[in-house]
Amino acid sequence: MARITDVPRSVRRTAAFAGVAGIVLLAGCASGETDTTADTGSGTGGDTGSGSSSGEATYADGTYEASGSYATPESVEQIQVTVELSDDVITAVEVVGDPTRPESERYQGEFIGGISDVVVGKDIDEISVSRVAGSSLTSGGFNDAIEQIKADAAQ
Repeated sequence: MARITDVPRSVRRTAAFAGVAGIVLLAGCASGETDTTADTGSGTGGDTGSGSSSGEATYADGTYEASGSYATPESVEQIQVTVELSDDVITAVEVVGDPTRPESERYQGEFIGGISDVVVGKDIDEISVSRVAGSSLTSGGFNDAIEQIKADAAQ
């Protein structure tokens, strides 16, 4: 009988990585749910006011655009995010996907259909979505784009 120490270290690492990748795949895509909830950060009970203590906006009002990417088990996907900011609050959001795989097209579509309900009316500093309408991987690309938008809009 072979012992774990008899298996080369590179094989053990590969097996461990494959197991983690399988768990990520199942967690990100296994559900057909239409969950529209998302973790939006600090949990301030829906406060949509400015995050600054002085009452002044941290970000310049305007329309901002950025792209975000995220990895799936089969590919790296891209989304384009446009938000309108007023007093640090997201007043409008648009997400455009460019999926390379049919499964990505499905999940991006679900995400795009639900994201507005989750982020519009929220302070941009409170936005960190984790799962929208059953899509969890697209959230990573969205959060990346929001971070870029925050950097572009910073006063």
